Amino acid sequence: KFGLKKWLISPISSKDFKGLPPQPRPWLDEVLLHEIAAENEVFQSFSPKIQEGLMSWSKDGYAILPGYFAKEADKVNKEINEGLKTGKFRFKYGNKIMFALNQSDLIDGMGNRAEMKKILSFLLDKEVRCFQSINFIEGSKQRAHSDIVHMTTYPQGYLIAIWIALEDIKEEQGSLFYYPGSHKLPYVLNEDFDSGSSYFRLGANAYKAYEDKVESVIQENKLKKKVFEAKKGDVLIWHANLLHGGGAITKPGSTRKSMVFHYYAEDVICYHEITQRPTRF
Repeated sequence: KFGLKKWLISPISSKDFKGLPPQPRPWLDEVLLHEIAAENEVFQSFSPKIQEGLMSWSKDGYAILPGYFAKEADKVNKEINEGLKTGKFRFKYGNKIMFALNQSDLIDGMGNRAEMKKILSFLLDKEVRCFQSINFIEGSKQRAHSDIVHMTTYPQGYLIAIWIALEDIKEEQGSLFYYPGSHKLPYVLNEDFDSGSSYFRLGANAYKAYEDKVESVIQENKLKKKVFEAKKGDVLIWHANLLHGGGAITKPGSTRKSMVFHYYAEDVICYHEITQRPTRF
């Protein structure tokens, strides 16, 4: 479809798409939501509460749906706690429980709720597929980043994510932070920082170099950080290129129970920019 002549198992990165015909990005990157909301049938089919939450999307790169999963939060916490005790769930990459949706009908049902997928498909103007869940017991303490460096698409921007608070969360617990409007900045890709990688090997400090580059972008553009002190069940939807991370935990021993779902749009190329690996479904 796109004219990319590569094997499915070949390394792939943004450099492979240079010179290909320009491709459209998600429609709300080009059109302001508040300008089309009144006439758009899909938008008008959402409840007033959801409509209100989505109105910040074009301007800020995120939307908040208060209490959307409030009824499910305690059930998820119970299932995760029991699964950790039995070994059904295990931590990976330090503090993450990966792909619990593959072992839990409850979590899978939340990620694939028809209304939520309708909302996300509306924002991207393409059908979406939920392909990953991540559960946290404590805050991630992750530096600012954009999800597109991990879950990259061609054309750009066809990833979307939702973060769910599974308990009330204050800043002292290492709450989520983000930079409103940062989704409008150019995407930070391999060519924008010194990854230390070669044709044969990945650079040992490639991700740190990426984080350092993002920090310089934040400083250069004088972006203002916003902290999300969430209530249990709140949902934050974020744009593929919204810069965000996890704050410092200043209350020792505190939890920050939360869950993230990532979605790719259908009919796009999906890969991991830094490692240059195609996404495997």
